[in-house]
Amino acid sequence: MVKSVPDKTGRFSERPHYKPEELDRECERIVGSFLRKRHGEVRLPITTDEFSILIEQADASLDSSVDLSMFGEDVEGMTVFYPDQGPEVSISDQLANDPRRENRLRTTLAHEFGHVHFHRYLWAEKFMTGRLFDRQSRENKAICKRDTILDARNYDWMEWQAGYISGAILMPVSVIRRLVSDYCAAHGLHGAVTVASEQGQQIIGAVMETFQVSGEAARVRLLKLSLLTSSDSEPSLFN
Repeated sequence: MVKSVPDKTGRFSERPHYKPEELDRECERIVGSFLRKRHGEVRLPITTDEFSILIEQADASLDSSVDLSMFGEDVEGMTVFYPDQGPEVSISDQLANDPRRENRLRTTLAHEFGHVHFHRYLWAEKFMTGRLFDRQSRENKAICKRDTILDARNYDWMEWQAGYISGAILMPVSVIRRLVSDYCAAHGLHGAVTVASEQGQQIIGAVMETFQVSGEAARVRLLKLSLLTSSDSEPSLFN
């Protein structure tokens, strides 16, 4: 049972407090169960089409080509919650219509899935108290901007959680740890590996290829798991 704490943003009376390892564990369970049902095994990377199926299996509708500019030019995804139907996920047409940004699209789909799966109950509780919102309201929407899809600040707890979930869905923890461990063993690395080093860049490249993610998504995930460090003075997972 996830721990609840007061929501200091005032959006809800209480909000879930997940430890990173709890999110990693649940995301790996979700990915493993989904892929085994489809393929009989965990076959990575998850395809872009499979992300659409994952969202729809969570009883949410998906429109992957929507003009979201009315909410801000930097808005790339949005999830709307209703009292009488499943969530509605919208992805910016700027992502859907640009094949060069498919990895960004995948990251955004995983981010919105995080809202659907982990945060839906918060709005359900609001609706149970009789609170309703018109279609123009922002109160029943998780509006996700470009700069917070991957790495929101901790004080924005909802976007931080969805960003962490995005990385954990795309790059399951046990698989990415094994990838980095195998690389370090093969290259005789036992100390901290920094992002800027040649080895760090090679690890980022391997993560990008294995999971079909952008360099930025790979870098953020590796740093959050302390599999790479930003400086030589930081401890290494392999010490």
